[in-house]
Amino acid sequence: MIRIRRAHPEERDFLSGLTIRSKGHWGYEDAFMEAVREELEFQPNKFQPDFHVYILEENGERLGFCSLIPIDGETVELHDLFVEAKCIGKGYGKQLWNFAVGLARDLGYRKLTLTADPHAEEFYVSRGAVRVGERTSTALPERKLPVMEYSLMDCTAGN
Repeated sequence: MIRIRRAHPEERDFLSGLTIRSKGHWGYEDAFMEAVREELEFQPNKFQPDFHVYILEENGERLGFCSLIPIDGETVELHDLFVEAKCIGKGYGKQLWNFAVGLARDLGYRKLTLTADPHAEEFYVSRGAVRVGERTSTALPERKLPVMEYSLMDCTAGN
């Protein structure tokens, strides 16, 4: 049985580990993973009331998580969407995406933004997100990351 529930602050180490395992799925070299480790660590200040962190569980096993950060009254950022490396490609990311989109709509936002790993861009495009630019990685200045947007006004897109 799959359920998505709010994360607890004491799960921060688990969330950091999951993020690193998920990122490692893409075959990045050890030097790269070390360079981005601090950026990937889940920070305790993310558990503020307006920061929405949710964990996907199947039969009690934590398999992924997503988080939303309000930007302004109309825009929310999908800050995290990570799935355990062993579970990538099994539909859990789509479930987390659909949950995050539904939550963002329920909260009254009109637009969702995100910065994607280049390997994940295709996933977000398949959900209906559009690339609107790129930003420079804070860990590696030579690395460019896709910036994407998704309209929350179309209730049928992304499913």
